[in-house]
Amino acid sequence: MTISPTMGREDIKALVTTDWVASHQDSPGVRFLESNEDPLVYPSGHIPGAFELDWGRDLNDPLVRDYIDDVEFESLCSRLAITRDTLVVFYGDKSNWWACYAFWVFQLFGHTNAAVMDGGRLKWVNEGRPLETANPKVEPTEYQAPRRDDKTDRAFREDVLLHLADKNPMIDVRSPEEFTGERMQMADYPNESALRGGHVPGAKNIPWARATKAEDGTFKSQEELIELYKGQNGIQSGDDIITYCRIGERSSHTWFVLKHILGWSNVRNYDGSWTEWGNAVGLPVEK
Repeated sequence: MTISPTMGREDIKALVTTDWVASHQDSPGVRFLESNEDPLVYPSGHIPGAFELDWGRDLNDPLVRDYIDDVEFESLCSRLAITRDTLVVFYGDKSNWWACYAFWVFQLFGHTNAAVMDGGRLKWVNEGRPLETANPKVEPTEYQAPRRDDKTDRAFREDVLLHLADKNPMIDVRSPEEFTGERMQMADYPNESALRGGHVPGAKNIPWARATKAEDGTFKSQEELIELYKGQNGIQSGDDIITYCRIGERSSHTWFVLKHILGWSNVRNYDGSWTEWGNAVGLPVEK
């Protein structure tokens, strides 16, 4: 049986509330995955029944800077007791950066029966909801994944160059200091190998956090988001849009907002982002 997520904004299929999660913790057709930046967070306590999805270990190829292939994805989903009909609900720290990133990777493999818990881990904890430290035990499933689709939701460096030539909009979701080149990385983070600061020529700087509410990390209303992207920055729903940040995690958050909250269909995430662009020979940079 396939379970469809519903919440206060019923038209947003890919978003669920903490109330919805609390009422579906024992539903057999739902699997909860916690994906964090900090690997110490999950073992300190997580939503009962939730599995850890480590973005580096579980989703990335150990040698090539790329994601796992379809065979490895099948193995991952089998280990997590996911079937093609399972509704996978992601949540995590950092206002769901890595939850949206994991959601995005699952989309590349065609697992579209998925959602993100609005407000992430912090909202769940702040509401005083239960946590457990035990790892769930389940029987592995058989999962068959299609070959990974790198065209619909993902952009590569060559795609960005064509995008620039066609003067299509790009959204740089990093901080203003990173965008201008004043900083090479986020505050309190190491420089991840970029040799140049600045931004992709013509990109608009719309920091990812402007799409969320400061008080609880939930996403802003559709009306507020339309005002942010269209009203203030002139980006239209029918535009061909590419988002980027430093390694693709913050930009997957904005990709999720545009594609799954606003329903704008032609949005791709450039996961190479600034660690590739700012380190590549001959690519144009603006400050």
